[in-house]
Amino acid sequence: MARIALVLAHPDPAPERLCRALADSYEGAALRAGHDVRRIDLAALDFPLLRSQREQETTPLPDALAPAQATLGWAEHLVLVFPLWLGGMPALLKGFLEQVLRPGFAYRIEGRGWTRGLKGKSARIVVTMGMPAIAYRLFFGAFALRGLKRSILGFCGVSPIRTTLLGGVATASPEKRQGWLRKMAELGAAARQTARCPPPTQS
Repeated sequence: MARIALVLAHPDPAPERLCRALADSYEGAALRAGHDVRRIDLAALDFPLLRSQREQETTPLPDALAPAQATLGWAEHLVLVFPLWLGGMPALLKGFLEQVLRPGFAYRIEGRGWTRGLKGKSARIVVTMGMPAIAYRLFFGAFALRGLKRSILGFCGVSPIRTTLLGGVATASPEKRQGWLRKMAELGAAARQTARCPPPTQS
């Protein structure tokens, strides 16, 4: 059974948000399958933004984020669920990652190289968007997603990293949304084992 950190990164705490329903479906299925899940709901956290590299390296982690960082350290599998805003992750998620993925925890610079503090963990990134997912991949190159995978999670040692892109959410039919919820339940039940297999057709 896997230890899962589920990061719900929609800044809006409204219960009707699709990202929240997706996270609920994943978590419920994972728990029923016997996995251990700890959720980090960014909309419920209050923390400052970092404004310099020195601040990240020398100031203490805010008390509000200490449990979240501990959860990331505890987990074997990370799941991030968020909407695509202006072509990338919401600022709240970026600010969260800058805070918790600090040197000494997520990585350590050593001479010309570095030690990856999150090595051995896998991840799944779930992104909702208004445009078709294929347009984000082919026309826009999924630039921000690639940055999150390679320059943030990958830099810290997370591998493998799988993605699930859900496009056209504003016009999706109830049947389409139910299909997404079922897919999230399948991923939750399989959890980390899914991350070691070839990605699903829509990933």
